[in-house]
Amino acid sequence: MKLIVAGSTGFVATEIIRQSLSNPSITSIVALGRKPAPTPVASTLLPNADLSKLKSVTLDNFDTTDYPDNVKSELANADACIWTIAITPSQLKSTPWETTVKVCRDYAVNGIKAISSLTEKKPFRFVYISGSNAVRDPAKKPLLLGDYCVLRGEAENQILEFAKNSGGKVEVAIAKPGIISGPTKETGALAKVFFGIIGIGKVRVGQIAGALVEGVTKGFEKETYENADLVRIGGKVAAAKE
Repeated sequence: MKLIVAGSTGFVATEIIRQSLSNPSITSIVALGRKPAPTPVASTLLPNADLSKLKSVTLDNFDTTDYPDNVKSELANADACIWTIAITPSQLKSTPWETTVKVCRDYAVNGIKAISSLTEKKPFRFVYISGSNAVRDPAKKPLLLGDYCVLRGEAENQILEFAKNSGGKVEVAIAKPGIISGPTKETGALAKVFFGIIGIGKVRVGQIAGALVEGVTKGFEKETYENADLVRIGGKVAAAKE
């Protein structure tokens, strides 16, 4: 299968690519981003990784569904896309709100429309990585990061609606991770206490990547993957590899 990973230089995207390189079901990986994805370091690769499957594609403008022809040709006939592009809560203070709206919602909605139009594969599977505190009902706006949580929920709603109206061509899964940690990125002690109090769970980057790669290759277990689902499925995937 051909997999597109959008936002290819990020923390989660890098791990998705790393796992996909050694997955025999994935024959082609397109790393889509504003800048070229770095070549994975040999020491970080998993057994049977095939670097020849990976191609980096740059896109300067995610504001439109009309991607340049050279980008379209590289994205054509994909089986799936995992969309990791977002402004994270830690970036909100340094990012204008209108930019946050574009990146978190508009880029993803444009992306699913543009990429799904370039393939005849059915179903075309699309994963949108949101957040555990995103709300699809504005009336349930939380006190903490309320506008941001509603924005992420708006993106979820629009992406799900697009899939619903696709006549079965597009399948969507929404991933709602909590705090993502990894081998070189751990949550601080105070942050762990704070997020524990407000009920936000934790997931390792390997778990979320494993769960989502499993979903796009074998079919989605459900439409919405809560943090606990990502931990559970990702853990099973890791155990099976061992």
